Amino acid sequence: MNITNLQRLKYDIQGIELDDTQLSIYLAENGLQATDTYNTNDTTNLKGIYATALSVLEGLANNPTMMKAIKLDDMTVSEFSDNIMKRIDQLDNKIRQIKVSNNSSSTFLLYN
Repeated sequence: MNITNLQRLKYDIQGIELDDTQLSIYLAENGLQATDTYNTNDTTNLKGIYATALSVLEGLANNPTMMKAIKLDDMTVSEFSDNIMKRIDQLDNKIRQIKVSNNSSSTFLLYN
């Protein structure tokens, strides 16, 4: 199954409604083209998707008005904010743990 980088990003940010133009800008800022085919075997591509999802979530966390619009009926804005921050931390850790295959160094560092 062939999907684009934009479609793959939407899997990671399910429930967050931004238009394709906004998401394409986030992808471009992380070195990806929205219409390019997502390569499941390319760790650089995966890292770019995660970095883009992280950027989207950070943008959401910095916009309380948008948080109010997205929050679920049974969750307060504060709980929603806490969940967003936890997801940001998870993505940040995932990004740090991905080894990029085109990196000539065999050193791998993980900062917490």
